[in-house]
Amino acid sequence: MTDNKNNPQQETELNTDNRTSDQLSEMTDSAPAPQEQDKPLFPKRLIALMCVYVITSVSGLMAQQGVLLCILTLMMVLGVAGRQKAALYMLRAYAILQLALYSALPAIMYDPDNIVAGPTTVDFGFMQMVLSDWVIFTVLIVLALIQVWISFDKAVLKWFKPRMNFNIIS
Repeated sequence: MTDNKNNPQQETELNTDNRTSDQLSEMTDSAPAPQEQDKPLFPKRLIALMCVYVITSVSGLMAQQGVLLCILTLMMVLGVAGRQKAALYMLRAYAILQLALYSALPAIMYDPDNIVAGPTTVDFGFMQMVLSDWVIFTVLIVLALIQVWISFDKAVLKWFKPRMNFNIIS
């Protein structure tokens, strides 16, 4: 017979065997279920972007400007909330198209006959500012870059169901 002091491996095996069934059940109950660990959380960045889209769409509907685009944006927000893969593709296309449009805006708005035009006056209700065109274009391009960054973020990708297809019925 061997002494337990000389063989530490055998001693640890004996200690694990001496646990009661209550202790073992407590250990298994305290471990989180695998489904709870894999459950994705709605990313805060995406929530903020969806709030901006909803506010913009509702204000566009109230002003009756771009009604079709506002309705499509609201449908995209519903799809994002429902974790539809198609909504992810719409979100990415929406962000890329906005970035392309905002980047081309200085060239589109350039009018050599109207160079004398001064800075643009921006009115926010309680505050009125006079800004040059390049500041407005820069702000729009930065906002579009933020939208592209959010739509291609890894946490946002995890939010959407990986096996969701385009079939509405399933």
